[in-house]
Amino acid sequence: MDKTMLTLSQQRCAVREYTSQQVPDEVLQYILEVARLSPSAVNYQPWHIVVIRGEELLCRMAAEVYPRQWFSTVPCCVVVCGNHNESWRRSSDGKDHCDIDVAIVTQQMVLAAAEQGVATCWVCNFDVDACKRLLQLPQEVEPIVLLPIGYPASLPSTEKQRKSIDDIVTWL
Repeated sequence: MDKTMLTLSQQRCAVREYTSQQVPDEVLQYILEVARLSPSAVNYQPWHIVVIRGEELLCRMAAEVYPRQWFSTVPCCVVVCGNHNESWRRSSDGKDHCDIDVAIVTQQMVLAAAEQGVATCWVCNFDVDACKRLLQLPQEVEPIVLLPIGYPASLPSTEKQRKSIDDIVTWL
């Protein structure tokens, strides 16, 4: 599929209802390769990605980590984690760029998924401690984003409610 970034950005939408159809391995591998090539501050790549496809673990995620009805329909969930011990910190103020780097890698996966014809939904409002326990993540690894990936049961409107260019850009 040959889609431009603008087209992908226009078509991408948050999907909260999925079919049970599994995402093929080659599609997931493509999305993960795009993630692997993502930029990060000073190229530190402080992310770790957990792919959950097993039905039992997905059910436990839906029950213990993000108990929403729609989440129980997800055939695959990618947990994007950050390692604050591996992230770059700006010397002038010590700002940790881990969350920024994780946001970049997540958005790369979102657009790669859209290019491949599968849907996603950023989820950040989940029980982080329950997620860490369930996935047995090391202390230094923080789950930051849950990214369900699958085929949409229905597509919500892709019409975007966005500020105008003039509201967000200053030309000097």
